[in-house]
Amino acid sequence: MVKIHAHNHSYSHDKLTGRNLLFSILLNIAITAAQVAGGLISGSLSLLSDALHNFSDVLSLIVSFFANRLAKRKASIKRTFGFKRAEIMAAFINAISLVIIAFILVFEAIERLLNPQEISARVVIILSVVAIFGNGLSVLLLRRDSKVNMNMRSAYLHLVTDLMASFAVLIGGLLMKFYKLFWVDSLLTFVIAIYLIIVGYDLLKKSFKVLMLYTPDTIELKEIVRIINALPKVKSIHHIHVWQLNEDETHLEAHVDFDSDILVSEFGETLSTIENILYKEFKINHVTLQPEYGNKDSKDIIVQD
Repeated sequence: MVKIHAHNHSYSHDKLTGRNLLFSILLNIAITAAQVAGGLISGSLSLLSDALHNFSDVLSLIVSFFANRLAKRKASIKRTFGFKRAEIMAAFINAISLVIIAFILVFEAIERLLNPQEISARVVIILSVVAIFGNGLSVLLLRRDSKVNMNMRSAYLHLVTDLMASFAVLIGGLLMKFYKLFWVDSLLTFVIAIYLIIVGYDLLKKSFKVLMLYTPDTIELKEIVRIINALPKVKSIHHIHVWQLNEDETHLEAHVDFDSDILVSEFGETLSTIENILYKEFKINHVTLQPEYGNKDSKDIIVQD
């Protein structure tokens, strides 16, 4: 059988920059160190939890940084796809770390609620303001890349949630300073942790689907079949696989059964038509089709290999 492959590219990793990511890493290392020291001095669990979250940011940013560098490496004989999945792996790892840290914070918050402690609100207020400015700058640096890349979005979400946590810690510090409501520290920690679980789970689910070669949620296979089966000379498209290699590349491979024994040149014309349809309608930019005539194989849309 002849298999013909075609592809379009809509985005390049070269558009991403590691410089902003590296700067965010250094900035968050400084914030984490300051918050750990401040949390130990003040006795604030919310400040320590924010520091722990910041530390997870540092780890996630480092993973994202190296994944971004790996993803730009060229393919080779042993790695025909190169390291294009490195950033999806990074997003998956970062999502797991978010959820694990969140559960740790939940248990710590509950324990502190049962055993409230007096906290130095002044230190909490000062360091939360420092964290707000630092995380705010990091968020601005990564905002553009986060819109087009799951790895960058995972790092960006770490920073956004930490920015929100820092605002919450600031509010808690003000309430503790002026109203002596020290239980607010534990309550804020609990709320931050729940939010982290929600955000982390969503990212974990999305990256897991890509790693497991799920059909993208935005693609309806039955609609693809309906459109292509309506083309001249095409009897049926079947044995279809659709998956994402990463966020830039969506692949489709399938068998196409023709109603007559057409020439290879005629098949090339049909392939070009199908490729254009799939790219314009479904953003599928890598297409591999196996032409058939008179084969007795299964004509089901999905065939278990």
